[in-house]
Amino acid sequence: MSSFVIEGGYKLSGEITPQGAKNEALEVICAVLLTSEKVTIHNVPDILDVNNLIQLFRDMQVKVEHPAADTYTFQADAIDLDYLNTEDFLRKSGSLRGSVMIVGPLVARFGKALIPKPGGDKIGRRRLDTHFVGIQKLGACFSYDAERQLYEIEAKRLKGAYMLLDEASVTGTANILMAAVLAEGTTTIYNAACEPYLQQLSSMLNQMGARISGVGSNLLTIEGVESLGGTTHTILPDMIEVGSFIGMAAMTASDITIKNTGYDKLGIIPESFRRLGITVEQIGDDIHIPTHDSYEIDTFIDGSIMTIADAPWPGLTPDLLSVFLVVATQAVGSVLIHQKMFESRLFFVDKLIDMGAQIILCDPHRATVIGLGNRFKLRGSNMVSPDIRAGIALLIAAMSAEGTSHIHNIDQIDRGYQNIDKRLNNIGARITRL
Repeated sequence: MSSFVIEGGYKLSGEITPQGAKNEALEVICAVLLTSEKVTIHNVPDILDVNNLIQLFRDMQVKVEHPAADTYTFQADAIDLDYLNTEDFLRKSGSLRGSVMIVGPLVARFGKALIPKPGGDKIGRRRLDTHFVGIQKLGACFSYDAERQLYEIEAKRLKGAYMLLDEASVTGTANILMAAVLAEGTTTIYNAACEPYLQQLSSMLNQMGARISGVGSNLLTIEGVESLGGTTHTILPDMIEVGSFIGMAAMTASDITIKNTGYDKLGIIPESFRRLGITVEQIGDDIHIPTHDSYEIDTFIDGSIMTIADAPWPGLTPDLLSVFLVVATQAVGSVLIHQKMFESRLFFVDKLIDMGAQIILCDPHRATVIGLGNRFKLRGSNMVSPDIRAGIALLIAAMSAEGTSHIHNIDQIDRGYQNIDKRLNNIGARITRL
């Protein structure tokens, strides 16, 4: 198990560029299974979750080429469907949450799919009902093998249908969307997720010959087509990295510029940081964070304590709440962090409390942070990263703390952040990988 050793208290300075978006990468790579023609994808992040999915595709006999550092080509013209029945496939796909999104493309194109219970972060229950119910409405049949703990999905021919999703699941919408583009007739998805990465997936599918309308709204209409062709697609910058760098700069009193942020696709992320008192300056497509001697949390108009909560897009992404929580510990003022979507994502706060943070964990979904400003610095500590987003929050805390910190299980961080130690060291951090 790898670890980071972080010497805290050093300011950052200079420029940093966010990687390609992890969540978009997982969606658009799964979409290559919908065609036998070549698909080229640019700005692919070099992170564990994405690399593991690409290797899984290689094992399925998808032809994969890597002509440039952030570019891959895929051609799924000779997929080995028998491989889906092997223990190797079940083991690899079961450890990767994003692998569930191969179900829609495989069922749409080949009439069958197999998937074990997927893995990923240990952040609470993440049900698959939305995925399965939606694909069932298109005509697929699901069966569960309790002994092998896997789902078998079959469909002779998918047919378009109207559906109202019980939740605006991002991966659920992506899975259903990829199944519907090759279904016979028209599919209408109401209460669809509409975040930028879904918009990107829809745009890519339309370039491949799909007929998707309503992109960017929660009502998608898909007219099924017989087949899709190849295309070239570029992944957006990762909004979670952009937000992480904003919080990191403020908490370490640093002056940095975040380059090529895809600012117009960030939604309310910049404004949410401004509510914590952080100066976020837009310069074209870049973001400049000046040095903050202190930053003060805003209140609501009536003077009540600020609440920052996650919500489906265009609300605030849940993947950044861990960062908002840790950044608030060194602000002036108080804030309630309300994590609505996952019931275990706030349990890492005990590690911040050990570092000297003033946090009250109200219940599995809510934490009140009493910001201490510059009166008390966090102190170095020995920690274990429980998931990707808590891992980056703990790294930010360690960089601002007095003394040396150790973060173990950093494979969790590597799943979502590309060479994060090297990139931060290049602008002044002191992080050693063991």
